[in-house]
Amino acid sequence: MATIRSTSSHEPTVRERDESARPLSWPGFKRVATVLGRAAMLRCPNCGGGPVLRHWFKMRDRCGNCGLAIERGERDYFIGSMMFNLGVSEMIFAITFVSIMVVMWPNVPWDTLEWAAPLGMLAAPFVLFPFSKLAWLGFDILLRPVTPDELVDARKLGSESNFG
Repeated sequence: MATIRSTSSHEPTVRERDESARPLSWPGFKRVATVLGRAAMLRCPNCGGGPVLRHWFKMRDRCGNCGLAIERGERDYFIGSMMFNLGVSEMIFAITFVSIMVVMWPNVPWDTLEWAAPLGMLAAPFVLFPFSKLAWLGFDILLRPVTPDELVDARKLGSESNFG
């Protein structure tokens, strides 16, 4: 009888197994609005404090206020935020494109759309980058609430420069 071997070269760590075993929760509308509103203001979705950005394209390791790890969970945590970023960028493009066509029909500025649409699609993921990362963290916090073990005393973070 043949044995079945795992194709994965990586066995899950104890932390990853604990994370996967934690039950999901379903938050109310007020909590969703609060957490995603904080992310939209580029603040920590957990506490509303910060700082959470080193610069536009680099997040800090932890929130400067509550100490929550910005990259929470598995090794490939922010692949979801990249997909979210691309999805939102494409949705904004589609809504804008259709709105311009509906409002300006039959005199749609096709020449302008030919160069503005690709430029907008190139710029949108970069403009939305920190928002999408924090929104993804917010979604994760909503479904897997933060435990006290995940928070680090903010005084211990004093050595982490905001721009380092």
